This record gives sequence, structure tokens and C-alpha cells, in this order.
Amino acid sequence: MLWAAAPLAAQTPPPPSTVAATPAIDVATPAAPSAIAPPAPPVRKPATTNVVMTTSAGTIVIALETERAPATAANFLRYVDQKRYDGTTIYRAMKLGKDGQYGLIQGGISGNPKRALAPVAHESTAKTGLTHDDGAISMARSTPGSATGDFFIAIGAMTGLDANPAASGDNQGFAVFGHVVEGMDLVKKIQHLPTSPTLGAGVMKGQMLADPVKIISVKRAK
Repeated sequence: MLWAAAPLAAQTPPPPSTVAATPAIDVATPAAPSAIAPPAPPVRKPATTNVVMTTSAGTIVIALETERAPATAANFLRYVDQKRYDGTTIYRAMKLGKDGQYGLIQGGISGNPKRALAPVAHESTAKTGLTHDDGAISMARSTPGSATGDFFIAIGAMTGLDANPAASGDNQGFAVFGHVVEGMDLVKKIQHLPTSPTLGAGVMKGQMLADPVKIISVKRAK
């Protein structure tokens, strides 16, 4: 507060009650700390089961999509558990693009009826949400629902093999049921092995390995 000035001779000290008065200090109330958002919960990964494929050229580890593609993964595991892949081969190598940057390798029972189990119902990528990206493992088939024990591993993005409901004819694609998690370098090495110019029929002619790679065993990872 400002005091009005009085004539000099008549000035008197202000009342004692105001002389020692301490000016009010505006002490701001501390702001409450901003709320810290709790960390986001970890994204749950769909369940998978790893299998180890031991071949004459090396080892490939594959994670099977037992949750997202349960029927197809279970079919593959039946062949694994019954040792139906032991002693079979990887027999086909498709090379597309420059220097074979795209393509696939194919293996399994090669249609041998003595090794085949009943065909598995088709699980299309439109249903599972999986895709034929680099390292995807998928079932070989003729018509939808005819797959038994032959499989292929994609090299590069092969999304043209996915289901395409807008296409005419057989638009169901192939059933992806897992991915290579170790040994993709070996997959690509097998793809570049020599092929026979005469073996194979139809689109597979010229894609059959001149010296197929033996599958020694396929087992669940420990």
C-alpha cells in the first residue's frame, strides 16, 4: 500500500501496526506432478513350435504357427512325430528374378502314398493373416484341401501365392504355416544348386534338383 505524503513538519510515523508489516509474499502452490502413463503391456506373440530339419547340406530351424494356422501346423507335426520326413528329400528349386532373388525350394514325401497321411483342410492366408514373405513355409497342393506331406519355403516376397478372393478360378492360394528362424542362408544355397533341364513336368520342368538334398530328420526342437 502507498501512503499519502504529509507536510514535512507534520509527518508522523505510521501506526506501529503497519511499520513492521511484512509485505505479503505470493508463494505459488507447487504444481502436482504430471501423471506418468503406465508402460504399455508387451504385445503377446502368437504361439509357435520350433522344429529342426537336419539335411545333408545343413540345418534349418522352422517356427510353426500352431496358433494362427493350427490345422496345417498340426498336420506337419504329425509327419514330424511319425518320422515320415526322415529319409525324404528337398527336390525342387525355383529361381525367379535377377540371380534367383525370388523363388522357392520344395521338399517332403514327393507324393509317396506309403508316407502320406489324409489330406489336411485348406487354411488360406485370408483366414490366418499369414503371408508368403521371405522364409515362409507353406503346403504344396493341387486343389484346395489336397495337401498331404509336401511343403515349400519361399525366398523373397512371394505374395502372389497368397489367397486372392477377388481373382477368378482357384483363388485360395497356398497355406502358410510357419517361418524359417535359422538357416535361411542354407535355403538360398539349396535354391542355387544345379537343376536338371529335363526332369519335372509342367511348370516344374527344369526346376528339379539334379542331386536332391536328403532330409535326414525333422524333429521338435528341445
